[in-house]
Amino acid sequence: MLRGARRIAVIGASARPGRPSWGIFRYLRRAGFDAVPVNPDETEIDGVTAYHTLGEAVAATGPFEIVNLFRRASACPTHAHEAVAAGAGCLWMQQGVVSWEAARIAAAAGLDVVMDRCIMVDHHRLRD
Repeated sequence: MLRGARRIAVIGASARPGRPSWGIFRYLRRAGFDAVPVNPDETEIDGVTAYHTLGEAVAATGPFEIVNLFRRASACPTHAHEAVAAGAGCLWMQQGVVSWEAARIAAAAGLDVVMDRCIMVDHHRLRD
């Protein structure tokens, strides 16, 4: 999934340097991905407009192949439903994020599911 993807929504991206979501969001942009931040508490991250919801991001910028989650596990089922509604191809839960309920929701709708893995680390492995 990661090899063919160009557009990634990063739910929970932060504008605060030092936060893992900030560093990984910047990495994805510099690696050539069209990464878009989704966070109701931010207006812009790394020069890119942040959207309050995934639906707003899709309406403004178009669909995403991957929805990458930097959220607590308890919030992930809601985001899984959003990813399904948005027509994403993959729900990716970052390292340390495990939600079997979100995985079931996404998989039942035909999305690929990646859980408890760092998208940056996996991208590095593909490049090696």
